[in-house]
Order: sequence, then C-alpha cells, then structure tokens
Amino acid sequence: MGLLKGKSAIITGSSRGIGRAIAVAFAREGADLVIHGTREPALRELQAELVESGVRCEFAAGDIGEPATSERLTGTCLDAFGKVDVLVNNAGVNSRYSFVDLPLSEWDNMLRTNLTSAFYACKCVVPVMLERGSGCIINMSSSAGKTAHPNASVCYGVSKAGILSLTQKLAWDLAPHGIRVNAICPGPIETDMSRQWTPEYRERALSSIPLRRLGREEDVADVAVFLASDKSAFIVGESINVNGGKYMN
Repeated sequence: MGLLKGKSAIITGSSRGIGRAIAVAFAREGADLVIHGTREPALRELQAELVESGVRCEFAAGDIGEPATSERLTGTCLDAFGKVDVLVNNAGVNSRYSFVDLPLSEWDNMLRTNLTSAFYACKCVVPVMLERGSGCIINMSSSAGKTAHPNASVCYGVSKAGILSLTQKLAWDLAPHGIRVNAICPGPIETDMSRQWTPEYRERALSSIPLRRLGREEDVADVAVFLASDKSAFIVGESINVNGGKYMN
C-alpha cells in the first residue's frame, strides 16, 4: 500500500478492461488520477468508486486520436493536482482483418488510435515533466508488437511495434532529464473480448501458454504500478512481457 502516494497520473482508455484495472490499482497505492474514455457514464461510475477509496479523481472524455483530448487531459491534471507524475498510454483498439481484406480506413484508424494518440499525449505531458525534472511514461504495447500473431491484423501489430520504437526513442531522449519511459506487452488476457471466444479457440490459446491460464487484467495493472513506482527507478526503455511465457525474449 502507498507505493504511489503523492503522485498524480493520467490513464488513457481507463473506463474498462486493463485501463480500468490500472486505475483501480493506482488508486489502491494512493495515486490521484485523471481517467479517460469515450463513455462519460462509465467514467463517472469509476470516478465515484475511486474517490470512495480515498484518492482524488477527475475525468475527461473524448476521442484519444484527437490532439485536443490529450491537451484536455493534461490541463485537467494540472488544474486538479498541479503536476503530472505519470502518464499511462493505454487507450487502443484491436483488429482482426486478414491482410487481403484489410480496408485502408482500418489501417488509418488503428495507427491513429493506438500509436499517434500516444505521441499526442507525450507531446502534451513531456514539457510539464521536463519543468519538474521527473516523470514516468508507461506505454501499452502487446506481444503482437514483437512477433506475428495469427489473430491480429497487420495494422494492429504495426501500431504496437511503433509503440515499442516510440518507447525506446523517448526513453533515450528523456532519461537524462529524470523521465523514465517503459512499455508493457500483454499477451492473452481475460477481458470482455476473450470471453466471447469459442471453447475450441480458448483451448488452443491456453495450450500455447506455459502457465496454462489466461492473464488477468490485474496481472498487467500490477506491472504498471511497479513501473510507475520508485521500485523501478533504474528501469528505462524496457518492454515487459506479461503473457505467462507465451512469448519470451
């Protein structure tokens, strides 16, 4: 308890799934939060839950692919807490088109939502962190960003590989200024989407994981807490696999 006490964090895509689990875990460790999503009712519900747990929480709804949304999130955090200690670029979407059937619009939307949005958020937050000489950025990638995945479109893998490159370049540039940048690469995680799998597909997925279980959203959230905390003070430019051993590197 208290690993993030006194820190303020922006978490994009935090109204459900992994992002929501990260918000709950951060609040448990004492962080004040700005949460984000596209559905305001879900954000209000989560805000009430987090405030009840004893932390301060604000929210901003909007399309993360628009620069104005990142500007609003940063402004909200500064107005509420006077600083931005942590940015978690979690917002993203998946795609399952084959390459032949992939619409051009799907490619554009995937890169805009999964990759360009993280660039926008970093552009807004990094100057604030530079002023303070400290900060932490956590980018959500995927094992699909490191190796081909049979159940993900090429544009999804490319967007997540781009996140890894962005992470390393920012880490190199910003570490001398006291700002740490790292990435998390989840593998198969039990979410609303995975609960729609057929029994046959689920069995194939489980058989490919050495731990023989799907990950939990909390498994990813715990790694995010570690990276945001001072316990990871000497970790920079890394991409941490959270996949039960399905992909090792």
